[in-house]
Amino acid sequence: MDADGRLPPLPDPLSPLSRRTRAREARRTLWQDAKNLPNMLTFLRILMIPAVLVLLDRGAPRDCYWAAWVYALAAITDLLDGWLARYQGLVSVLGKFLDPLADKLIVAATLVWMVPMGRIPAWAVVLLISREITITALRSIASTEGIVIAAGEGGKAKTALQMIGIICLLLGYPYTINLGIINFGRVDLVHVGRVLIYCSLFFSIWSAARYMGLFVDAIDAKNKALESS
Repeated sequence: MDADGRLPPLPDPLSPLSRRTRAREARRTLWQDAKNLPNMLTFLRILMIPAVLVLLDRGAPRDCYWAAWVYALAAITDLLDGWLARYQGLVSVLGKFLDPLADKLIVAATLVWMVPMGRIPAWAVVLLISREITITALRSIASTEGIVIAAGEGGKAKTALQMIGIICLLLGYPYTINLGIINFGRVDLVHVGRVLIYCSLFFSIWSAARYMGLFVDAIDAKNKALESS
């Protein structure tokens, strides 16, 4: 209050000073979010992409072995950063943007890189990437309409098969697999990886069709509710 006991006037939200203040606060918040542990792990996963590609490009069995380990570590950080964000209450807008972006970047970059190496056909990579672009666009539209559609079991199966399949493709050479009880002998992991990627492609298309159906149903339900109100 001033000397006359009156409250000071509220700042005009449309004034240049107010806009600059909000912009500084937004930048400060984003910078704080970028420094929390879950988002730092996500940044680390993005930095792992060139490491995987460099090792893969060398092409020797030892290099491919380490490329698979780096990719597996990136997959572990994907699980860890999501768990930490929920456990520590550090879920942020930046994390919601970066986490799926990092996942799609490392999957797309690795698969595209292996096409000229003959480890995966181009048509399979095109279908997988097209599916991700389509679902991302639908989620964006659903978000603007206030519609939330949870990931189904098909999407989770796709992710698991895709991760294991890419690791097998990265290894890229025959290995002797002996599980003690069962001895598979010499197995070419490229063939194993392709089968797993094809299986993940089936679940990708199935989950995408299911998501589209749920999206259409949600839009229809919303329109009917608006018409009846």
